[in-house]
Amino acid sequence: MAVAAATSARRIPQWKIEEVKELTELAKTYRTLVIVDLTKTPTAQLQKIKRKLERKLGGQVVMRVAKNTLMRLALRNAGKDPEPLEPYLTGTNMFIFTNLNPFEVALALDKVYATAPAKPGDVAPTEIVLPAGDTGFKPGPIMSVFGKLRVPIRVQGGTIWIAKDTRVAKPGDVISPELASILQKLGIEPIIVKLKPKAAYEDGVVIPADKLLIDLEEYRGMVAQAHLQALAVGVEIAYPEPEVLKLAVPLAVRRALAVAAEAGYVTPDNAEYVLQMAVARALAVVAALGDTAKELGIEVQVAAAPAAKPAEEKKEEEEEGGEEEKKEEVSEEQLAAGLESLFGF
Repeated sequence: MAVAAATSARRIPQWKIEEVKELTELAKTYRTLVIVDLTKTPTAQLQKIKRKLERKLGGQVVMRVAKNTLMRLALRNAGKDPEPLEPYLTGTNMFIFTNLNPFEVALALDKVYATAPAKPGDVAPTEIVLPAGDTGFKPGPIMSVFGKLRVPIRVQGGTIWIAKDTRVAKPGDVISPELASILQKLGIEPIIVKLKPKAAYEDGVVIPADKLLIDLEEYRGMVAQAHLQALAVGVEIAYPEPEVLKLAVPLAVRRALAVAAEAGYVTPDNAEYVLQMAVARALAVVAALGDTAKELGIEVQVAAAPAAKPAEEKKEEEEEGGEEEKKEEVSEEQLAAGLESLFGF
């Protein structure tokens, strides 16, 4: 009799057997498991969030609320070690099975939310504003509550009207019993409910919650910066890729011209550039010498832009055979001196 009683007491309920079997099959089918904390999550808001997640992720996730002990058994049955997840298998959890990237699931969880009524002592997540208009409330003691909250009201048509949009709480403010009561009566739900992931488990690797949520803008900037740095390296070594060569070839040409100018190596292709560099440096030397250049007999005259001439004068010049040739800005002697100064020949 005693043995029979003990056996009966140890009998595992059929629903547990079925649940472990289902969880085991899910753990075998999907490579990623995300553990979500359901502590203090109202059932109504949980159901709303689950429906939104299913729509957002296109049915690519399976969500199950299960006991941690059953989840451990299912993982073992699926050939996965539950030991690394022990710190997260506490409290009330929901388990999300998916083949999606765990970071994608975490981002979806961060964006999907439901609203809930405020309770006394809750902290306002955002600014709370009572909109202007008819509240539907009859005049009475509730008017003193509006007065305590400093909400301007008036009685019109037998009901209380809020005179103008009124902010009654800033982000971080603690919601008072009076405000919570008014908000519930007005049907305003200022509390934002989100599901918070504890960790993700993928191919034997555990990713904690603080590593799951990433700043997309920051990562975009990092990737863009890495791309620019890689492109700069590719240009320096002239890596044979079309995107790189578009930048590397013009850079090589500019550097070759600069080397030719430094060395005074003149060819039909680079003569104009080399001479321009020589003239520019010669002029820079003269400018640096200042009055000393005049003492040495070096003088550079820059031709001023010719003033506009009347139409009659232009006509006379055309009849005489055209305009006179402009003076050279730099004489041949000055050019030779500049070249000599630049290249030493």
